[in-house]
Amino acid sequence: MNMRKFVLYLLIGFSLFSFQSAVAQTAVNQENNTMHQAIRQRTDQIYDSLVAIRRDFHRHPEVAENEAETSQKIIRYLKELGLEVLTDVGGYGVVGILHGSEGGKSIAWRADIDAMASDFPDVVDFASENEGVRHICGHDVHTTVAMGIANVLASQKDHIRGTVYFVFQPSEENIKGAKAMIDDGLFDLIKPDETYALHISPFPAGTIAAKAGNMYADYKKIDILLDKNDNSAEAISAVKEIIRSIENKRSPDAFDNRANLGHPEMGVMNPNTIYKDYLSLDATIRVKEGDSNVTINAYMNSSDDEQLKRAKELLTQKLRSFEYKDLVQSIDFHPITYTVKNDPALVNKSLESISTIYGSESVVPLYGVLAGNSDDFALFQEQVPGVYFFLGGSDYSKGVISMPHTPGFQVDESSIKIGVQYFSSLIVERLDGR
Repeated sequence: MNMRKFVLYLLIGFSLFSFQSAVAQTAVNQENNTMHQAIRQRTDQIYDSLVAIRRDFHRHPEVAENEAETSQKIIRYLKELGLEVLTDVGGYGVVGILHGSEGGKSIAWRADIDAMASDFPDVVDFASENEGVRHICGHDVHTTVAMGIANVLASQKDHIRGTVYFVFQPSEENIKGAKAMIDDGLFDLIKPDETYALHISPFPAGTIAAKAGNMYADYKKIDILLDKNDNSAEAISAVKEIIRSIENKRSPDAFDNRANLGHPEMGVMNPNTIYKDYLSLDATIRVKEGDSNVTINAYMNSSDDEQLKRAKELLTQKLRSFEYKDLVQSIDFHPITYTVKNDPALVNKSLESISTIYGSESVVPLYGVLAGNSDDFALFQEQVPGVYFFLGGSDYSKGVISMPHTPGFQVDESSIKIGVQYFSSLIVERLDGR
């Protein structure tokens, strides 16, 4: 065969291969588009029922370790969908299992189900009927979104590959539920490849946000133990000054005001946000004097591991070299909460999928790290890589601000539809490894 014919045949073969690949990819894209359209349609069909479910949870909130009625409602719903259901996992925890066709991955979706003790009056027409208890953190929305995703994906059971685990976790507010479920064998009962969760946020309804690494600050308690002698008063004063000196927080007044999270210049959506590269201290430094020693306690938020490492080194160095260093018995740092850390690769893939399917405006850029919060979903992430999302729930034009743990907390319920659509589509994409 001469070279001209060889090149001709090679070009023909390459063209045929490219054509076949393009046809195959077009078929896959059409199948995907059909699936995501079905997700939208099913979500629209069940939306009113989901709003009713959310309002029922809101009227009948239950605090951590007491979620008996909430748990039973979830169990009944999942069984009606035809899911396999595991109960009493780590207390009132529930796991729904949706088996698709063979192949595909296994994905876990977690929702926290408990409410909070709160004496603030409810601000919605469907107010809590349980005195002193209120869904002021949005877990009623989280639970409803997870149930909606289960409904939507169950309706497409014959068209999805792999397994989806819906983990309804109790006792998030007292930071006990995730550990209790794990200790009770959760990850012996289920074997997910990836795990996902969301939390309602003050971002606009219709948006979601996530970032690689820390979603919340690392919250630590500092314990310093001093010997007590005639110089104790001077030593205590000096230690307080040293503790305060490690803080590097910018614009404290703005930082302390959580309403500034969405501020266009200083908020978490701006690359120049004040909510990054910080180490911030609680205002009060506590002192407890015993007969022979003095304990000094302080609490700090650090935006990342590097900030925390530098703070520890700096504090230790100063306390080991100041005038009263011989009085220092010990310097300890204790975790107050677990730290949510998102898997970078899964964050990128997830946000790209949602942006492609629902438009780039659906994803809010996130540059900052929220202080003073966390979520024991972090323990799930220690077992299985995953992503924790913020789901926007505010409608600023109507004064609906979904800032958790605030007296006026309320949610634009269209966020339920958004959560079900976006994350149903995401799970389908991740089952196929896209």
